[in-house]
Amino acid sequence: MPRSPVTSIKAAARQAGGRRTRASARADRPSDGQASPEPGAGDDVIVRIRSLLPSLPPAEQRVGVAISSDPGRAVRLTISELARLAETSEATVVRFCRSIQVASYADLRIAIATWAARADADGDLPLSLDIHADDELADVVAKIAGSDAMAVRDTVAALDIDQLGHAIEAVVQARRVDVYGVGASGFVALDLQQKLHRIGLVAFAWPDPHMAVTSAANLRPGDVAIGLSHTGTTIDTIDALCLAQQSGATTIAVTNFAQSPITGCADVLLRTSVQETTFRAGAMASRIAALTVVDCLFVGVAQRNHASAAAALARTHGALQTRRRPSR
Repeated sequence: MPRSPVTSIKAAARQAGGRRTRASARADRPSDGQASPEPGAGDDVIVRIRSLLPSLPPAEQRVGVAISSDPGRAVRLTISELARLAETSEATVVRFCRSIQVASYADLRIAIATWAARADADGDLPLSLDIHADDELADVVAKIAGSDAMAVRDTVAALDIDQLGHAIEAVVQARRVDVYGVGASGFVALDLQQKLHRIGLVAFAWPDPHMAVTSAANLRPGDVAIGLSHTGTTIDTIDALCLAQQSGATTIAVTNFAQSPITGCADVLLRTSVQETTFRAGAMASRIAALTVVDCLFVGVAQRNHASAAAALARTHGALQTRRRPSR
């Protein structure tokens, strides 16, 4: 049987709350010179809610989960109905609006309605993508496709072009680029490393945590370190990126949450935007969103070095042709 809405909201809020640590509390107060995770800049309300969810108090997290898990339903609720659904008070809903930088609940409903209308216009994406035990296989396929498409679309909406430009400039000027990520993020790190290597840049991916901190300790000014973590709370990646920053390297964080601990040691912040659903936590849709950011970064770097990048790609393409059997 599918879970009740309240049970689902409480479970999702507990999952988000588990990411809030003392380090994330420090990240809520970025220091001077740190990449500023301004919640209202360049994104829509659902993207903003998902980004800020782990940094909110538990009661406000339940409000955010209730809205982001099914915006189509949330937009029809009065403030009292939403408060009951999230098992909290109307005052908490008002505080939630302030936390996400929306003036009032009325303004929040308008923003949700705008998001829902755009989602429908952009491809009639289902507004509820959670997969239940009794879903038909065709519905599962449709929800997976919708989740992946939404991850790409919302990531593009959340991506700060100025921050992306700073990241591209840093990589173009870098003596070397080291990329950190473990688990699913490790695969994205390897993808970025091979892309940069193919256009002639000195790049290394370090999915092993011990090798990552070893590499970070040997970086120096003029180098670039990139840390990939969907939650922004992965200790191995945070430790490597912070050590790289202490070594003098320019640091870039790619994460889904603007106020997560990894942003505390990032000079540049590149955000993804992914709605996690049952069976599709972090390791799936988040990888697609991170790959979207990686592709934007890579193409921007290649564009800046167009002639040399094109020549390097031609050389590597020619070399790879010798490893393929001719077609019949």
